[in-house]
Amino acid sequence: MKLVETWVKASFLKRASLLLLSECAQDIFPDVCKKFAERRVVLTSCPEVENAEMIMGKLSAILTCSNPSDLTVLTMEGSPHCLTLHAAANEAMFITKASIPLNHFVILEGKVIEVSAESVRIARYLHLVQKCIQRCPDILEDLGRHSLEHRCR
Repeated sequence: MKLVETWVKASFLKRASLLLLSECAQDIFPDVCKKFAERRVVLTSCPEVENAEMIMGKLSAILTCSNPSDLTVLTMEGSPHCLTLHAAANEAMFITKASIPLNHFVILEGKVIEVSAESVRIARYLHLVQKCIQRCPDILEDLGRHSLEHRCR
């Protein structure tokens, strides 16, 4: 069900294990998403068509009103829109001072990779990303294998 259309006090959210899932991941990798959805309440979202502040606000309200047991975010790697879901989850946890487990995962070429909340935070600070590139320039080779936007010229 869509995150933004879900009532924050719905009984199925109380103490539930939540999966915030990007709609594109669900469409492109349904088997991966189905595995992650086991024993979780699935809430989908697409920041490309939904307001980021609304997503964060809805997550904050759910954390406050329904006290879920944990929150997992699963999105596509490399999508700037999907990154927004991870950032919204971090922000909602900060705003509500929730102390539940928060896990971040991305799907890259059909494989699931866990990423830290710190990775999501760093992605918001481009000067820190620049430092990482300067200290580890080989990472640009990895980027070249995954990023297509530089090939569109």
